[in-house]
Amino acid sequence: MVGAAAFLCVFSALAFPLTRPAGLDARGYAAVPGRMSDQAATQTVSMPSWPPSTGPAQKAPASPALAALIQTLGQQFAGHVGIAVKSVDQGWTVAWNGDELFPQQSVSKLWVAMTMFDAIDRGKVTLDTQVMIRPQDLTLFHQPVAAMVRGDGYQTTLNDLFTRAMTESDNTANDSVLRTVGGSDAVRAFLARRFIANIRFGPGERLLQSKTAGLEWTQDMAMGRRFYAARSALPRSVREKALDDYLADPMDGAAPLSIVNALAKLKRGEMLSPTSTQLLLETMGDAKTGPKRVKGGVPAGWHYVHKTGTGQELYARSTGYNDVGIMTGPDGSSYAIAVMIGSTTLPIPKRWELMQSVARAVAALHQPQPGIGGGTFVTSLR
Repeated sequence: MVGAAAFLCVFSALAFPLTRPAGLDARGYAAVPGRMSDQAATQTVSMPSWPPSTGPAQKAPASPALAALIQTLGQQFAGHVGIAVKSVDQGWTVAWNGDELFPQQSVSKLWVAMTMFDAIDRGKVTLDTQVMIRPQDLTLFHQPVAAMVRGDGYQTTLNDLFTRAMTESDNTANDSVLRTVGGSDAVRAFLARRFIANIRFGPGERLLQSKTAGLEWTQDMAMGRRFYAARSALPRSVREKALDDYLADPMDGAAPLSIVNALAKLKRGEMLSPTSTQLLLETMGDAKTGPKRVKGGVPAGWHYVHKTGTGQELYARSTGYNDVGIMTGPDGSSYAIAVMIGSTTLPIPKRWELMQSVARAVAALHQPQPGIGGGTFVTSLR
């Protein structure tokens, strides 16, 4: 058990000046009526889970020092933030705003990837399954694969698209994987079968982003800068209302506690087959996005696999700035981490400071446990 003196020492090393600007609430934006309903925030699942949940090897109390530090980091951050840390091996969890729904943005690509691997495990598709991307399949924002789509389209493998989605956060690649494995309903069904509640899955990139901006999607917006032009032409009041509505009740919302629960189950092999689990974690380790988010605070000797998410901006306000992943220590002990910034006006370096502070706190307050963790990282299957 880490005492109060150690907590003060660790916090003094991690603390950063994040005062809340005048005129903003704790979420970093004006209060919006009609927060999510209890019905929307909770799922009732009666389907059997597979594989059977074995849970952590032992249940231990969380470090009071870590719990206090996470609370302090959340309280001092100038914006609406949710933080959760779960010990994969011991089962305890600490959180700040852990039960609230936060916009996921590209964090949701993680659930698409899991649904794809579940389909592979059930023999529905393979990584070599061929997928055709046509002009009518293009999305918006970051989509490097769009440059490959010419004439009648571009054909590639499911593995190529999954890798692009998870390592580069390519939106069109992700939507193509989603379409191949059965769409949004397939993702929701997979999460339900694994008893993962309080994680919503939206209608796909095009409808999610256009509604958040206050637009009605038309496919020509996927070309060039047309989406940006259409969005810029909207009155400020329209954009503000659309963004406020989205933040108040995000159609892709997820609770940080639910995310770390799912990540812990993934790490323990309770979401997918052993081979699929290993391939997914390995690909998450190859992610090129967010090197200065949580990963920037991971000490030498530790390993971090993750998925980031980044939402739209409106003037000084940034939304859906996220990083979720699994942090593993030299002794093999693992922690699932979710840091989700719903809304803030802070500059990016200040957001990095918060995320890195969470990683440093986990490492600083980690106490190696005999017999806990695997002690080694996975060997590449590729």
